[in-house]
Amino acid sequence: MGKKRILAIEDDMDVAELLIMYFDSQGYEVFHADSGGDGITLARSKLPNLILLDIMLPDMEGFEVCQALRQANLTKYIPIIFLTQRNARSDKISGLQIGADDYITKPFDVEELRIRVQSSIARATRDHLHEPITGLPAGPMVEDEYQSFLRQRSNWHRLDVRVAGFTGFKDAYGFLTANEALSLAAKVLSGSLVEMGDANDFIGTLEDAHFVVFTHIPEIEKYTQAVSKEFSERAKMLYRFTDVDQGYVLVDEKREPLMHFDIQVHAPVID
Repeated sequence: MGKKRILAIEDDMDVAELLIMYFDSQGYEVFHADSGGDGITLARSKLPNLILLDIMLPDMEGFEVCQALRQANLTKYIPIIFLTQRNARSDKISGLQIGADDYITKPFDVEELRIRVQSSIARATRDHLHEPITGLPAGPMVEDEYQSFLRQRSNWHRLDVRVAGFTGFKDAYGFLTANEALSLAAKVLSGSLVEMGDANDFIGTLEDAHFVVFTHIPEIEKYTQAVSKEFSERAKMLYRFTDVDQGYVLVDEKREPLMHFDIQVHAPVID
């Protein structure tokens, strides 16, 4: 399974380095931003499994960052833990009221923080809010977001994206490498969505190797072409050279195609 991703939005470099070194040693992929604005940008581009957020930042308060993340479709489902020197009861209540999942004051016990991080990520997965491999919204959240788009948005597309050839790849290369392929697919779809779309777009997953995108991108063919090309090229890195050269993998003497996106674009919904 791919590494869980943590984003630390922290301007104290001593604390940031501690978080990076510790969680890296625990098998996480850690990203860091030292300002609120950069943190919001990284949250959108990296779609972490969890965000550690300081309140006192140089450009804006952590409360503002949390509100901005909760108001954007791409980031509103990511668990957030405040990690701050602000220990007033009123601050803790404010943080939890605006959507944080937990509130920890400094100085903190790093082992306790690790347990709370694990619990927040596990809770999101256990409640079927996040798919465990990609960290994307899943199940009921996808349906809720779809209904929200139907009610409130105009002129948007729904894209159903399946990873064709995934079953054959999993049979030939095993579950661990197959999980890498799913993580890659999610990164390609979300990365281009951030570049071409806006904060009101959404990406989730319905089942193994099946993603769904709701987007306001006007030139939808440009997006589908870009993600299809990028995924096909990057997916080749997961295969043996011989399989790439012949253009397929053999599974029980049956030729299975190399992985690629099969994208169904539904006509734009216009109010």
